[in-house]
Amino acid sequence: MTNLIHPLLLCGGSGTRLWPLSRKSYPKQFARIMGEESLFQAAARRLAGPGFAAPMVVTGNDFRFIVTEQLAACEMAPRAILIEPEGRNTAPAVLAAALVLIAQDPGALMLVAPSDHVIPDSDAFRAAVAAAAPRALAGDLVTFGITPTRPETGYGYLELAAGSDAGAATPQTLARFVEKPDALRAAEMVAAGHYLWNAGIFLFTAETLVAAFRVHAPEVLAPVQAAVEQAHADLGFVRLSPVAWDQVPDISIDYAIMEKAANLAVMPFAAGWSDLGGWDAVWQEAGPDAEGNVCSSHATAIGCSGTLLRSEADTLELVGIGLTDIIAVATPDAVLVAHKSDSQRVKDAVAALKAQGRLQATAFPFDHRPWGWFESLVIGSRFQVKRIVVHPGAALSLQSHHHRSEHWIVVEGTARVTVDQEVKLVTENQSVYIPLGAVHRMENPGKVPMVLIEVQTGSYLGEDDIIRYEDVYARGQGAKG
Repeated sequence: MTNLIHPLLLCGGSGTRLWPLSRKSYPKQFARIMGEESLFQAAARRLAGPGFAAPMVVTGNDFRFIVTEQLAACEMAPRAILIEPEGRNTAPAVLAAALVLIAQDPGALMLVAPSDHVIPDSDAFRAAVAAAAPRALAGDLVTFGITPTRPETGYGYLELAAGSDAGAATPQTLARFVEKPDALRAAEMVAAGHYLWNAGIFLFTAETLVAAFRVHAPEVLAPVQAAVEQAHADLGFVRLSPVAWDQVPDISIDYAIMEKAANLAVMPFAAGWSDLGGWDAVWQEAGPDAEGNVCSSHATAIGCSGTLLRSEADTLELVGIGLTDIIAVATPDAVLVAHKSDSQRVKDAVAALKAQGRLQATAFPFDHRPWGWFESLVIGSRFQVKRIVVHPGAALSLQSHHHRSEHWIVVEGTARVTVDQEVKLVTENQSVYIPLGAVHRMENPGKVPMVLIEVQTGSYLGEDDIIRYEDVYARGQGAKG
């Protein structure tokens, strides 16, 4: 492959189908669902190496520092991170990245991939990309089709044109896109042998894609182009213009372009793929044992079969007895129990919790920030206890609160603490009191993580009770900025 492939990782979505491990505040692509790395990190590694340029990423404001932190953990530097003011589906996100890339290299090859899919054989996937590259360079829009392993009703399908080979190692001619079928139609298509699953993975040049939008979706092109032209740099990110983005339609790239274009090709791929669209898919991809069970390190199955038991806390032991085809997932603040056949109804549970105003519907007690993370340990009507971890060299914003005072106890490392005009070092087993209204900051001047326990007391303990005066992460006001 002589032309560099420019990967584009899409990092939107709320991931409700894998609740309670995936939530709006920390969706599934950033979670460690299938190993020690997140799905996003696995995707970034899969699209790296010889022949690949540094990745581009499109994500939301709340996830921008998670993206940089997880890429840094992989020792990878992004080419660009585009921040969408709001999610508008895949067509605007992909187009925005293409417009950024086309300004520097119109003929650049773009490989568009969701960041929350599982492809176990990375070498086979990279080989498929290399095989598809000549068609993309010749001006085709190449989509990747997965060889079906079952009559799946949760995926769209790709119908190959007459004479095409669904098992070929080169791109084939695509006849049409097929919407998600019912069970009978899915079985018929799998039996027919010339249908593939639509993986939502694409390869094309930036100029080919933009030309397709110019012909088939000019109503998307104009506002996205304005959003890119009016974008501004913010630290290491590119913020698309919110004013222009507000005029962008909410539409997928399939509907906007792929289902209308004539220059289409499909690259068959049979080496394994999953979008992890539910806990049943996680069970399947995790490799059940002889009894059909999948258990995490803090889960035990006794007399069970076909069951997924998963505990997400070292101090929480999950035990199943006599269960058949059951999914049980336990986090420190929520537990899901469902029959495997009902795994797609998890999103209904999230909707019900949201309607009841439950924080667990969207947020974790464990909250990531650019400087580190914190965990709520105990919450009362007028107090809260947190564990806070600050990365080496990192600093929280200089801030104050209207409604709470705080007491900090350092348990690991050393904190540099500012309280109004006083700055001092606070070491292990020492504490400091932050009165209500005091302007304060904590920093970690050391080379190891700093851990402290924070006790908040006051009439209101919400994260939006923060007034920022200085912030190295340029977050502005609000809970996360």
